[in-house]
Amino acid sequence: MKTLIKNATVMLPDGPSKTSVLIDGATIAEIDPAESVEADETVYAYGMHLLPGVIDAHVHMRDPGGTDKEDLRTGSMAAAKGGVTTFLDMPNTSPATISQKMLDEKLTLASVKSVVNYGFFIGATIDNIDELKKANRTPGIKIYMGSTTGDLFLKDPGMLEAIFAETKLPIAVHAEDENIISKNFEEFGMTRNVVDHSRIRTPEAEASSVHKAVALAKEYKHRLHLCHMSSALALPEFEDHDDLITAEVTPHHLFLNDSDYMNLGTLAQMNPALKSASDNAALLQALLDDQIQIVATDHAPHRFEDKCQRYPDSPSGVPGVETVLPLMLDLVHKEKCTLEDVVHWLCEGPALVWDIMEKGRIEVGYDADLVLVDMNKSVVLRGPNMQTKCRWTPFEGREVNGWPVRTWVCGKEVYREGEFDLSRPGVEVMFDHSRGGYWSGIDG
Repeated sequence: MKTLIKNATVMLPDGPSKTSVLIDGATIAEIDPAESVEADETVYAYGMHLLPGVIDAHVHMRDPGGTDKEDLRTGSMAAAKGGVTTFLDMPNTSPATISQKMLDEKLTLASVKSVVNYGFFIGATIDNIDELKKANRTPGIKIYMGSTTGDLFLKDPGMLEAIFAETKLPIAVHAEDENIISKNFEEFGMTRNVVDHSRIRTPEAEASSVHKAVALAKEYKHRLHLCHMSSALALPEFEDHDDLITAEVTPHHLFLNDSDYMNLGTLAQMNPALKSASDNAALLQALLDDQIQIVATDHAPHRFEDKCQRYPDSPSGVPGVETVLPLMLDLVHKEKCTLEDVVHWLCEGPALVWDIMEKGRIEVGYDADLVLVDMNKSVVLRGPNMQTKCRWTPFEGREVNGWPVRTWVCGKEVYREGEFDLSRPGVEVMFDHSRGGYWSGIDG
């Protein structure tokens, strides 16, 4: 089937252009085709912007083992609604994804449930280094250097070093120093005040762990990705980033801070914890300076009733997969960044960091993963309107300007203004780790 998206402002690799895009099957066939070109469907997109589909490189779809919170069907529908056409899922499910067999089983599950494209990390434990050495069909290895949701905290510093020394896949880390967290937790004792979450999971805990991870990456010349950076204090630890090191920031660490506990309570509880307003500003500047390369959501839904338990019985994590693009488009509206910046942080950048083939750009021959956005549409974010199974958002009541209205996955329109087409699932993402990652792609 051929689809012509006509007269949009198309976000091309070298900048925006008012033109048309022809999709043929699953791929982008032509840009600026002849007026006489024939298509099975024509989408008149005057006044709209056409972006590459968002690649969310950090999600927790809770499938298997936590499907009361989210599953691959509901989470991928939320992604499609938000303009996310590809997600990379973390391994701390139940059971955890710590072997090739478990990874393959998860890929099979997604092949029948996911509306958008998908990939899955493999998790590191104290005794699965042989699995990590032979793992394939994955973006990389996830290491939890501090305890968080699930039971994949890697306590053994010797095993941590061995993984950097002996494996080849890119490594993503949750960087928080458990010794500092434990000491702070003891100091606050049996606190029931969620504000103390940020006093326990401090900037010092993040900076210490980042320092250790960066040192190992440089010593063993191993590609390292720092997940969900939350504090200005940690930024100098990888300012001299070396071409091996990349980082991400989440919307909640960009737009929320410890003052939001007053209104959100435990709905604002996540790991790493919220920091200060000055940290928000520093993280945005790090994005603009390319010290942090991508935005990812750490989409971690929990049932509303569970989140509303009193601290510390309340779980950490917030949903975000369907609000990330609107929140970033609103930054463009507020003139804090450009639309080209947003496309780089959400689309091309993640493809470069994780060696994703044929995605992240609107270019002939690339997969037709596309999202049509109305930059003039204003929406107030409301939990009951969310597609995610948990039906709440930490951005409740926030007005955003810029909204995704139609989403294509491999040439198939899967979402259009509130309606879904679930007739064809997304596809497994292919990775080419020989490409060398983000810096190689930028230089090339």
